[in-house]
Amino acid sequence: MSLGGGYMLSSREGTQIPAIGLNITAKATGEETRDAYSLFEYAVPGGVSGPPPHVHTREDESFLCLAGRLEVMLGGETFVLSHGDYLLMPRDVVHTFRNPFDDEARVISVVSPAGLEAYYRALSELPPGPKDISVMESVMARFGIELRLPATQA
Repeated sequence: MSLGGGYMLSSREGTQIPAIGLNITAKATGEETRDAYSLFEYAVPGGVSGPPPHVHTREDESFLCLAGRLEVMLGGETFVLSHGDYLLMPRDVVHTFRNPFDDEARVISVVSPAGLEAYYRALSELPPGPKDISVMESVMARFGIELRLPATQA
């Protein structure tokens, strides 16, 4: 629906980007926001982990929980987000997330400046199945994202 140059999308509507085992829906990208920000809706099934610990060097990210619960590790602290909770994840701070609960978690993620959509598209083009960590690290590096695996996993 066009609203004088803007638009309206219902829940779960937008451009689907199947990456990192999540249901990622791009609601607004740099193309629509003059590169100011990107906005995504994540549906994280129960028992699913997001990306490995990493750092964004180019953008700040935030989560607003719509439904369910999501465990987020940020800078060595663990937070459990539930309906209405907001978490700012500044650039250059290590973070990751997972849903260890039974119910699906749904989160709005705002990323500023825009551009993370290109990273998700690159991940979605990787072959299905287990990911080679060196390939993942290479893709991440192209987008200013640094992998930060714990010493025991590196």
